[in-house]
Amino acid sequence: MKLFHILVLVVATALSCGCGVTAGTAAPANDSRIYVVATDYAPADGTTDVADLLQKMIDENPHRTIFFPDGEYLLSHSIATPADPNKAVHIRMGNFAILKADKDAWTDGAVLRLGGKCPANEITTNGSNYGIEGGIIDGSGVADGISIDSGRETRITGVSIKNTRIGIHIMHGANSGSSDSDIRDVNIIGNRTKEAIGVLIEGFDNTFTNMRICHTHTGIWCKSAGNSFKNIHPLYGMGNGNYPESRAFVVECGNNWFDYCYSDQFAKGFVLTDGVEVNMVNCFAYWYTGNVPFQTAIECEGAFDSLVYGFHAGFSDSCADVALLTGAVEGKGRIYDTYMSDRAMSPADVSAKFTAAR
Repeated sequence: MKLFHILVLVVATALSCGCGVTAGTAAPANDSRIYVVATDYAPADGTTDVADLLQKMIDENPHRTIFFPDGEYLLSHSIATPADPNKAVHIRMGNFAILKADKDAWTDGAVLRLGGKCPANEITTNGSNYGIEGGIIDGSGVADGISIDSGRETRITGVSIKNTRIGIHIMHGANSGSSDSDIRDVNIIGNRTKEAIGVLIEGFDNTFTNMRICHTHTGIWCKSAGNSFKNIHPLYGMGNGNYPESRAFVVECGNNWFDYCYSDQFAKGFVLTDGVEVNMVNCFAYWYTGNVPFQTAIECEGAFDSLVYGFHAGFSDSCADVALLTGAVEGKGRIYDTYMSDRAMSPADVSAKFTAAR
């Protein structure tokens, strides 16, 4: 009986001091002792322009995690977090918290610019590991979603990005071009225009994992090297007159690595520029309708120097003009163990020249 009373006393004491959190459950997100809470600084009513108020909150709270409760935060311009580890903040959003561009007042750029002020190239100082997790970024059809402007170790996790011109833009990195950022579990919906891009990558050495991209003209546009892509799924879904120019993946620099990356209904699955060295493993290009002029799994604009393993091509039976590989006239690249239906390829197809014997 004495042991029982002791246990009751311990539990009561824990509850009274606010520590009564069950295992695996985060402490209350609106507790200002744990987080800076955005609604203490700005209303989330969807009608008040809170861009300046939120920027002031970020600037006045270095080395803090800022929590955005559910609601809509209307912005007339970007908000920027510092890249300097001594001033950096980390943003954590409620699942239904929305940073939304005001389409009638928007100026330019991304809704959220990570490392958008106080640029730095520093990983040894505590505070360099900042980013955003959770919530919704809504570009209202006029703004970009999130840009990574400077810094290193930047993270974007579990974010839903809607109605954007560019979903995520990783700019030229602070570390001699390297951005060293990590993007995972992100969904992007573009603004359905010819200019819509899911992810634009200019900085080097990033990882991308578990992403879905829809309503963009280009899914992934990679202008840098040293990037890893795993389980990335761009879906075309726009249905406009610009379809023949649509591309799921564009790679303009090597080396880059793709593992189970999946082009869905784009006219061209993977577009590689001259001499790019790409490793593809278990990648896939699929078309669920033949009501399109052509279907090209891989297009190479010059020398084909990539290695392709276990590529799956799901051409529509009702499209006559299909090709596994076009454009390449030379190169040291090889294609191994392709899976696709036994059908005639377009005269433009040159895959046989690069297909390795079993």
